Order: sequence, then C-alpha cells, then structure tokens
Amino acid sequence: MRRDPLIALRPWETPEVTSWGRLPMNAVDRRGDALSLDGSWHFQLLPTPHGCSGEWTRIEVPGAWTMQDLGDLPQYTNFRMPWGEFPPASPAANPTGVYERSVDIPAEWAGRRIVLQVGAAESVLLVHVNGRPVGISKDSRLAAEFDLSDVVRPGDPATLRLTVIKWSDASHIEDQDQWWHAGITRSVLLYATDPLHLADVTVRARQDGELRVDCQVRDAAGALPEGWYVTGALGGQLLVQDAEFDRVNAEDMRVSDFLGEVRLSATVRAVRPWTAETPELYELTVRLHRADGSVADTSHHRVGFRNVEVCGPNLLVNGERIFIRGINRHDFHPLTGRTVSAADMRADLVLLKRFGFNAIRTAHYPNDPTLLDLADELGFYVVDEANIESHDHAHEIADDPRYLGAFVDRVSRMVLRDKNHPSVIIWSLGNESDYGANHDAAAGWIRRHDPTRPLQYEGAAKLDWAGPSVASDIACPMYAPIEDCVAHALSGEQTKPLIQCEYSHAMGNSNGTLADHWAAIESIPGLQGGFIWEFWDHGILQRVNDGRPAGRAGAGLYGKGVAAPGHRWAYGGDFGDSPNDGGFCADGLVFPDRTPKPAMYEHREIAAPVRLRYCRGVFLVQNRQHFRSLEWLNAEWCLVHEDGRTQTAPSVLPGVLPGSTEAIAMPFPLPEGEAWLTLRVTTARDEAWAPRGTEVCLPQVRLSTGVAAAPSHESVPGASVEVDGEGRLVHPLLASPPVLSLWRAPTDNDEIGGMAARWRDWGLDALVRKVVGVDREGAHVTVRAEYATGAGIVRHEQVITPVAGGLRIEESAELPEALDDVARVGTVFETVGGLDVLDWYGQGPWESYPDRSAGAPVGHHSLPVDELFTPYLRPQESGGRHGVRRFTLSAPDATGLAVGLGAPSQVSVSRYRAEDLAAATHHDELVPRPGCVVHLDAAHRGLGTASCGPDTSAQYLIAPGIHRWAWTLRVL
Repeated sequence: MRRDPLIALRPWETPEVTSWGRLPMNAVDRRGDALSLDGSWHFQLLPTPHGCSGEWTRIEVPGAWTMQDLGDLPQYTNFRMPWGEFPPASPAANPTGVYERSVDIPAEWAGRRIVLQVGAAESVLLVHVNGRPVGISKDSRLAAEFDLSDVVRPGDPATLRLTVIKWSDASHIEDQDQWWHAGITRSVLLYATDPLHLADVTVRARQDGELRVDCQVRDAAGALPEGWYVTGALGGQLLVQDAEFDRVNAEDMRVSDFLGEVRLSATVRAVRPWTAETPELYELTVRLHRADGSVADTSHHRVGFRNVEVCGPNLLVNGERIFIRGINRHDFHPLTGRTVSAADMRADLVLLKRFGFNAIRTAHYPNDPTLLDLADELGFYVVDEANIESHDHAHEIADDPRYLGAFVDRVSRMVLRDKNHPSVIIWSLGNESDYGANHDAAAGWIRRHDPTRPLQYEGAAKLDWAGPSVASDIACPMYAPIEDCVAHALSGEQTKPLIQCEYSHAMGNSNGTLADHWAAIESIPGLQGGFIWEFWDHGILQRVNDGRPAGRAGAGLYGKGVAAPGHRWAYGGDFGDSPNDGGFCADGLVFPDRTPKPAMYEHREIAAPVRLRYCRGVFLVQNRQHFRSLEWLNAEWCLVHEDGRTQTAPSVLPGVLPGSTEAIAMPFPLPEGEAWLTLRVTTARDEAWAPRGTEVCLPQVRLSTGVAAAPSHESVPGASVEVDGEGRLVHPLLASPPVLSLWRAPTDNDEIGGMAARWRDWGLDALVRKVVGVDREGAHVTVRAEYATGAGIVRHEQVITPVAGGLRIEESAELPEALDDVARVGTVFETVGGLDVLDWYGQGPWESYPDRSAGAPVGHHSLPVDELFTPYLRPQESGGRHGVRRFTLSAPDATGLAVGLGAPSQVSVSRYRAEDLAAATHHDELVPRPGCVVHLDAAHRGLGTASCGPDTSAQYLIAPGIHRWAWTLRVL
C-alpha cells in the first residue's frame, strides 16, 4: 500500500482531482445486462490510507462498513464537520477500507469492451485490478465507471481491489445533515459492450408529442468504422434520422473521427402526456447498427411527454400551474444506513403517494437511480439535487477555485445521469453552501446542456427572492414564515415562483400550522407549495447490550414505530460519537421503520384530491387535482350524531373535472342538533401505488340545526363531596386527585425553540400547591389554591358539586401578565389500574393538537390506552386528542369512569407523567405506570416547528388572564 502510486498522490487532499481514469457519465442504463458483484467481499479496515495490511474479514456489498460491526461506527452531525481540519485537509486518523474479490471474466466477452461500475463509494474510491492502478473517483452519491478492457482477459479470473478512504477534501462538500458512514453503499457490477457502442442518449419529449433523441456513438478501438447508423422505435412507431441535424453538423465541422452524433425524431399523435397524477410512459428502444445492419448496442428508455417552464411567478407543467406538495428524502434505512433496496424505495414512494405527496427533493444529493425510475412510474415531480453541501465552511468554499471543478463535476454528472427522467422537473445546485462563483459556473453548464428545465439554489435567492439570478429560477427559501411569503406574493414585486425547499420541520411532535400554510398557498397566487423536512426519522436500530448497530440481523425487530425489547432507535451520541448533534436527525414524518406519524394524516387531508363543502343546504364536491377527473375514486357517506349514532351509505362521486366543483346529494335527512358528515374516499380500482379500496381522504363538514339540550348539572340533595385535608378530591377510581397543570413534557420544538427553558425558569415543571381555602356551601365544595411561579402567583379555584351519577367540577385559573406563554392550562389526575380502553367522542383516531387537527375527523373512536401514545424517538408530549367532547376509560368488565367536558377540549391519556417523559432520552428508559395519567386542557399551546423554522402562530398561544373550564366525572 505504501508504494501504491494512487496513494502516493494523496488524492484525498487534492480537491482539483475529481477523478482519474473514470469514464464520462451517461444516461445509457446497463443495469439489466450486467454481471452483479454484490455479495460477500474480502475486507480489511486500516487506520489510515497509508496503513499496513491488517486482518482480513468479510463484508457485504453494498453496505456501509459503519453498519457491519467492523469497529468504525456511525456519527451524526448536522452542519459541523466531525473533525477540525480546514478544507481541503482531512484528519490523520482516516479509516480506509480495502475490498477485494476474484471474479471470472466470461469467455464470451472476448473482443468486447469491459466496464466496472461502482454505484457509490464514500468518499474517495481507488480502483486496482490485477495489481494495476485503474482509476480514482470522488462524489459519494454517483456511480463511477472504469474501462477494464486492457487489464483483464476474458476466460480468466481477475482480482478486483477497491480502496475506499473515509475522509477527504470531498467530505467538506458532503457536509449534509445526516449520519456519516463509509464504504461502498450502492451496487457494484461488471458489464460488456461491443467496442462500437452508444456513449450517451438524450431524450426530449414534449407535451405535444414531439420526440427528439440525440445519440453519441464511440468506438473503443479509436476511429469510428464506416457505415454505422442508429435506429429507434417508440412502441410500434419508428423514429427517423434528422437530416437537417446531420447537415448542420457537417457544415459547422462538428463531425469527428471518434465521436458520432445522430438525432432521431418522431411525432406521436394523440399522445398521453406525463404528469405526477397521470404518469404515462412509452417504451423507447434505440439501436446502434454496424454497416451490415447487425446490432452493436441497444439502449432502452421509458419516455414521458411533458413540458416544464417558469412563466413569471408560476411554475407550469404542461401549461398548468401546479401545487408542489413535497417531501425532502434521504437514502436511508435503519439497518443498512445509506443502502436502500429497490423494494424499500418502492415502499417509500407508495407510502408518500397514499398520503398525498406529489413531489420529492432528493436532499441533498442524487438518490439511488432506481428512485427516479419509480418516480417516473408512480408519478412524482422531482427536484434533483447535486451532492454539494459545505455547511461548516460554506463561505470559504463557494468561491474557492480549488473546488470549482468539483462543483461543475458533481452538477454535470447528475444531469448527464438523470436527464431522461420525466419526473425530474427542476435541477438543484446543492444545499447550504453559501453562494459564489462556483455555483454560477455549475449553473452555466446546466443552462447550456439542458435548457428544458428550470434550476434552483436556495443560497442564490436567499437575500432577494425577486432579483435576477444566474443560479436560481425559483425563490426557494427555507422555513420562511408564511406571513413573509404572503407579503412577498402580494407585494407586486414577485418575479419567480415561490416554492419553499424546506418548511414545516417534522422533528418529534411537530408540523403545527401546516393547514394554515396551505390555506395561504391555495388562496394566494404566486405561492406554489414546498417540501416538508423530511421523510424519515434517521434512527438506527441499536442493540442496547453492546451499543452496536443491529445491522441486517435486526430485520423484524421493530414495528409501529417501536423497537423490540433489547433494542432502541439510536441518534447522535448513542454510538459514542463526538462531536454530535443529538436527536436532530429524528426529524421525519415517518418513524425509522416507515410507520407514519400522526402528522402524515394531517398532510393527507390537506392534500386531498376531494374537498367537501356545505353551503345553504347544498353539498359541494370539489376536485383539487390539476389533470385528473374524480372517476378513479369511490366514496361512502358517514353521518356521526353527537348521541353516538352513526349512519353510513354508499355514494357515487360525479366525474368532476380538475379544478371544478359539482353538487352531490346526501342520502340522509338533515339531522337535529350537531352532527358530522364525512365522505370516506377510496380508490375505485387498483392503482400502481394502492389496491382498490385504499383510503385516500376523509373530508368532513359539521352540520348543526339548533342547539342541543344541555345536560342537567343540578346537585343531588343529601350527597356530599369527599376531599382530604388539602382540599384534594378523594374518589375510588382516582389514584391521584385532579390538580392544575401548566406544563407538558417538552417537545423538540419546545426545547430547541427555547420555550421549555423559560417554563423551567418559571417553575412550571414543579408547581407547588398552596391551599388558601376550602369552603363548603350545601353540597358544593370550593377549593382555592395558589401556585408560586417565577412570573407571579397563579390562582386556581375548583368548585365540586355532586350531580346525578357523579361529580361536576368547575375550575378557573388566573395567570399573571408575565406568564404570557405556557404549555397548557388544565387539569391532571391519575386513575387506578385496570382501566385500559379509551372511548371518546371528538377528533381522531390519531393524535391531534390545536394547530395540527385538520386531518383528524370528529367521530366516536376507541383505542387501548397503550396505543394512544406516540413513540417519538426522544420521549416528549404526545398522544393528545383535540376537540374531545366526552370520553370513558373502562376495564374489560366495562366498569370505569366517564368524563364529560363543558366544551371541546384537548385531552390526553397516557401511562406516563410529564416528568417521566421529560426525564427519558429513549423509550427503553420509560416504565409504564399501572394507571392512566389524564390531562383535560382548557387551553393547549400549539406545536409549531420551532426546532427549525417558525413557532406556532399567535392564535395558538395561551394568553395570561382568567381561564375557565368545567367537566363531569361519573362511574360507569
């Protein structure tokens, strides 16, 4: 290793060297005709690139060595580099993996061009074959190909050695918010072509059916032979060679002896355009022929006909202004890290499709190429992002000429690989890398090579959303307050579409005000949506006994978001990694096992293709899609009465055209009192992403024809209320009495946004109750108490009255002016054990909060208490249900208690106190209590997204002053 010329060059600290011996990137997909080299390889892990040979072991390829129990563990940082050296230096301790295996080169490959493809290697790849140096590659998220024709012999075995160096000058521009891994993380394959081969194919297919296919032809032997030609067919339609293109090339002397260029074209009549709603694909076959007509090479492509353009403040697809209901997505898996199978990628996209997403930003690098194949097929708009993020040293690198080649290399190779995918509608120059000349150079390359798509870069439009920019056609801010977005759209100065590249940060119990964002987006021209951060919680399945990743052996050890006993979801610091950024990687809309969080249902309803309105006795159904009628959907009516009755009936959706509204008949007479009418919308037939009958959305309207009779709360003569010496209620089903609560176990937003620190400073997490009076007047008991806080005295009063079947408790709390933003105002008590089922009338069945409740329809719901809790990776406030009118907690024999609420309230029922959740860092630390901890909140603070983005809106904050609430407690 010490004498290796590739090592002697120290390419890992030379940013000017992006590759050596690597073939140009192209869009000819060879995966189908290749010899897979995936599987078990010999492996040794060295401490540095100069390290002497160590002990050989085995490793699975593809797969990061950091996930295979080989001693070097994952590390999580957000924007900090894991080491202190400045660009382009790397640390002296630099783990280096050496992969080796023998492969039999097929004898039938004699006379052919033989190519090795390494799908991805993090971060520097050195290739040797039979002891000879072959090449170098950087860019951990794109494939590298090397011509082995001169170093292997068909019919003989060849020894492949792939050396992967973990840290390098390239690491400084791969400083993304994710786990640091190392190794070969995508497939390795070997393929052979004729010496005369297709070097590249560029497909441009327009919405009007015009198809143009540009082909580049090369011969490994050197000069192109005489008489070669290219043919193409789209289904049964033959393409024709563009004679005008040939003539202009000849006149401009663009014809050479070693590169042939051909343009084929066709016009497809009655073409079915591609959109995310209607992902129509056509099969294209391109063939390269020798002079005698025999086929030398073939390339297959799936073609989608569509146009993308920016017209003023609008992004148009096929001439229509679309909404971008997007998600940011990493290549991630809790068992394998960066390696994701085709089946897992399909499962990712199927889930996103079912929850109303239509767009993906490949944050922050080109994803596995299979993802784009699936996006073409299933229907997603993709912002394809280059593997450039220099977060920790952004300002220095943006204009550093040593990194100029790396910027252009990464952007151009992404475009060359992905240009034929109809799903890709926007190119992105990368993420959080400041803005400089290197970005403009990369943007210039794209604009010359592919003028058919807009490009974006948040850093270029950061300070001036309306100003001209070489590097961004779209204003794509991060976490801009919706008020700022609205003001910009109404200013008269907007010149570009405003589509946030990141908004609504999904860390822990989050995504508050999502519905408010979309109410503005859908009503203000110029706002077109954005991309939620992000899809996954990046929790790695960890064995608790030894702290190592569970690896592939961990399959089946999790479900419904929770890891099996003896395991947990690890985040930054859990592998002894330092520095680290803790749980900031747990910021997705799904848990690490892809279980949807409750916020997914919020998005599903906001993005619903069907909206239901009730206006002056008429029910209206609106089609919120851009291109598709409602004929692909079925529906069922469900009428929920406040008295507990539910009626259902089938419905036929009219074939409402995109953007249109039509009346629809309700099969029930208008009910008396309050009732809720839900239209359960499902798929009418099998879709590529959902079988027939899959629930799509649940639009709901409230019906009310008068005021329901109020329940009687007259006191019962001769009855009494039992309280202890401190004025606390004594009840046979309560393990602890109802007291005032102003605190919640801080959410990630509360902690990072600074609210939790303020609440602790005020002492809300440890309120001390001081009784100032207990008065009896007839059957009534009035208990007055005071709570001293760092912001003044909180005065609390309970009036307890015996009523038929139980008790009525009327409460008030007076918050001083300085106590201007608390977590909740309400009551907390604990029940005896054995009450294990919650039945409630209110919003559900999933968790909901005041600023995240659009996706939880009102109804009669029932769940075991243990299923109410949401297992966010860091334990925190969870499991609340908004708008609850009444509920029961019961044992298997139907005994228990019933609570009626004077007004729709925020309710939570859990096995854990707030202090239990706040003290724990992982769920394996939690010990369930035998009874239930019940919160009845007159007011509950919104969730917001303050861990990275705006806090909740003012309307969801709790103001000082007097808060009043009332409830009844009865025994079943």
